[in-house]
Amino acid sequence: MRVSFCQGLLTGAIILNLLILYYVSRAQQQMMDKRRDLGRGTRRAALPASSLGGGLGGLVGPGGGLAGPGVVEGVEGNSRGPRVTVLLREFENFENYVGDVALSFLRQRPELPFLAVADTSPYPPLALPEGARLLVLSPSPDQPPQAHRPEFHVQTEFVLLVPDGVELEQGRAVERLIRELEGEGGGPVRLVAAPVLARSAIQCLHLRVSLREWTATYSPAASGSSGSVCTALQGDAVVLIRTEDLFNLSVPLGRPLFPSLFIQTSLRGWKVKLLESPCFSASHRPLFSSAHNQWKADTLLKEATGRLMRSFGIKRLLLPDGKEQWHGCSKETPRCFGTVRDDTPDYLYLERWTPPCCLRALRETTKYVINILESSGVRYWLEGGTLLGAARHRDIIPWDYDVDLGIYLEDIPNCNHLKNLDSGSLVDANGYVWERAVEGDFYRVQYSEANHLHVDLWPFYPRNGVMTKDTWTEHKQDMEFPEHFLQPLVPMPFAGITAYGPNNHRAFLELKFGEGVIENPQYPNPAKKRLDRSKL
Repeated sequence: MRVSFCQGLLTGAIILNLLILYYVSRAQQQMMDKRRDLGRGTRRAALPASSLGGGLGGLVGPGGGLAGPGVVEGVEGNSRGPRVTVLLREFENFENYVGDVALSFLRQRPELPFLAVADTSPYPPLALPEGARLLVLSPSPDQPPQAHRPEFHVQTEFVLLVPDGVELEQGRAVERLIRELEGEGGGPVRLVAAPVLARSAIQCLHLRVSLREWTATYSPAASGSSGSVCTALQGDAVVLIRTEDLFNLSVPLGRPLFPSLFIQTSLRGWKVKLLESPCFSASHRPLFSSAHNQWKADTLLKEATGRLMRSFGIKRLLLPDGKEQWHGCSKETPRCFGTVRDDTPDYLYLERWTPPCCLRALRETTKYVINILESSGVRYWLEGGTLLGAARHRDIIPWDYDVDLGIYLEDIPNCNHLKNLDSGSLVDANGYVWERAVEGDFYRVQYSEANHLHVDLWPFYPRNGVMTKDTWTEHKQDMEFPEHFLQPLVPMPFAGITAYGPNNHRAFLELKFGEGVIENPQYPNPAKKRLDRSKL
């Protein structure tokens, strides 16, 4: 059989294409094997090692180019590579010593990966020594998602979190921390810490976080003995944590680092062990060279703390010295929740109760309104859910979103704030807004023009021994009742003051809400959201 020139040419092209496909396929398989081998060395949670490919683009080397973290064999007698990555998260662009910290660790332990982590590219750029890398967390449209996720850049079993300006003088200090953490086994101690000398004294604290109440409470823990165990630290320290644990946190590298870290670990029941030794030195004391730079750092810290607390849903911080920090609404800002639908505010669907800043505003408004009513000679009483809160908690119900007071209709002309409201609203000298409610025939006092947390005033008048009104709402507690409950009105504690309520509040409440209402709490609209009493 004779083969023509064209047939031979076609056959040769097919063979050439097959060879090309073979070598391309072989190269791709080698790349996949290499990435898979790299992934096996990483203990990370919820992220498959096989997805690591191409994920090293976010690491910037000392020359400004892209580089991987690198793995050095033979560290600490472990042929698989180093066990610890040194990670520096918190530093300020305008003045820092990141390069000196990296140089200190790499001189003593050149095999350890050193990673500086920043939200955005620092300016001026960091001067990093050979072996140190910068990871920028903000995503870039020309990079794969792995490039900016730190869990793809830590290939070691442990992470050593270090503050800016710290210095490693004894190379074996890292092994001491590893031994301490490994000695805890699988117990609640999941972090170990060592103090930084000549800086702010490290303090071991107990931290209780209640997401339901939007609150984090710090209190002093026992200190002075080696191996103090607590749930949070305040001050400068070096902290060792397993890489898997760190990246199992929702926000592993939030700022400020310690509040972010310990809020998350305390919610998981983890503890930190604070050692007396080894100690780490601070090569730069103080960290900032001028009062102006210190002021800038303090301002940025305050702003970062506010952002962190808002992102975590923490509205109130109780500090170890008894002081409070508020990160929720105020008189100058809108309230923390929007329009309430079906008597069920949005936070109940999030398994949370009324934010503490809102409760504080409601208490302030209630005290203010009651003081004006009493001084004006307007008879009032705690109504509805507000009376229920007084009977059950001596305060506002923890998930309530307003306050209700009943008043005698005939007493309204006694109060200058109420008698002229038919013509519009009134903003008084203290910023409270008095208005006739658009939803019905009642009055409303708002915390401010910006913040619409409010106290509602419900006018009743007596008719044949029954307290009644001319218009009604759909609330089941909005109903007629015998006037004898108000004759006389009796004082009762409420929200830190003494207010007036019906003389038989139990019978009054059971008339409106049903038998046993005081002892059996429930959300206002169980058909939409029911209270799980087992969690009380």
